[in-house]
Amino acid sequence: MTDSIMSKAATMEIPINSNGDTGTLPEDDSLEQAAHLQWSLDEQDLQQVMVSGPNLNETSIVSGGYGGTAEGIISTSSIKGPAVRYNAEFNKRISVEGIGSNMHHSSSSSSSMTAEEASRGVAVEKIETVKKWGLNTYKCTKQMISERFGRGSRTVDLELEAQIEVLRDTKKKYENVLRLARALTNHFYNMVQTQHALGDTFADLSQKSPELRDEFGYNAETQKLLCKNGETLLGAVNFFVSSINTLVNKTMEDSLMTIKMYEGARLEFDAYRSDLEELSLGPKDAVAMARIDAAQQQYQVQKDKYERLRSDVIIKLKFLEENKVKVMHKQLLLFHNAISAYFAGNQQQLEQTLKQFNIKLRPPGADKPSWLEEQ
Repeated sequence: MTDSIMSKAATMEIPINSNGDTGTLPEDDSLEQAAHLQWSLDEQDLQQVMVSGPNLNETSIVSGGYGGTAEGIISTSSIKGPAVRYNAEFNKRISVEGIGSNMHHSSSSSSSMTAEEASRGVAVEKIETVKKWGLNTYKCTKQMISERFGRGSRTVDLELEAQIEVLRDTKKKYENVLRLARALTNHFYNMVQTQHALGDTFADLSQKSPELRDEFGYNAETQKLLCKNGETLLGAVNFFVSSINTLVNKTMEDSLMTIKMYEGARLEFDAYRSDLEELSLGPKDAVAMARIDAAQQQYQVQKDKYERLRSDVIIKLKFLEENKVKVMHKQLLLFHNAISAYFAGNQQQLEQTLKQFNIKLRPPGADKPSWLEEQ
């Protein structure tokens, strides 16, 4: 395509004056043909020429007419055609891409600002939470110190405080019972294991001592019977220990946790009550009245919390007492009947006691995992 253009341009004849200047003709046919040829190129061909061909601004057109040797240079920059339109489209595309990149940069900047504002809001919220916690801790510590040194007043429910003290004393005594029952279980378990080993030894000696076979045989049977009854008694005592442990370390402990929350609410209630009383004795200007209103609201919130937990403690203490009586009645009867039947040598009564309380004995070695479980 470029070669055809150059060949056509080379065959054009441009008239030259004696001074070497081009003639001033009213209508230059050669120039019009070149312009017409340039305008006839489509946009795609012109793009190919601009990419791979020579620079049109420096295209030389040789005049072959009249036998002259001079060369006439025609500047193609004066020829306006598809190349100008292509440059305009190119500049327009660059401007659009620049605007798009600016919009993308602005959107990313706005998103970063939004994330920064969100993190700032979370930080402010945490600061406010720490501030409230610090103020509440200061007031509660001040109230506790005042009560300890006898300078501050406290809210007292005499009946409820007496029930709480009884519960704590009862828990200590039941913990002692649990400790002794576990010690009895361990000692009795060791005795049963000793009886089992002694019975096996007697049985072995009865086979190896013909002259004392009967005597060793009697003692071996007695120890085996005692070992069997001992395992039955261990089942009853273990059930007794498990029930006492549940009562002490779960039921009573749950009630004491509620009592601990109640005592904390009582301390906070008295702290805010004392704060409100101090503000009420001060001046009554606008700022003081605003602080009194805020203290009144906080006092009401703490009062509602205190009364709610007080009601929960009363209900739990009532149900705990009923549950304790029911559980201990059953467990004490079991413990008495099992111990009496064992030391009386009444095997049938001992087994009947276990059936009465729905106690199932585990077979020997049930506590140990099988070799498959160990793998």
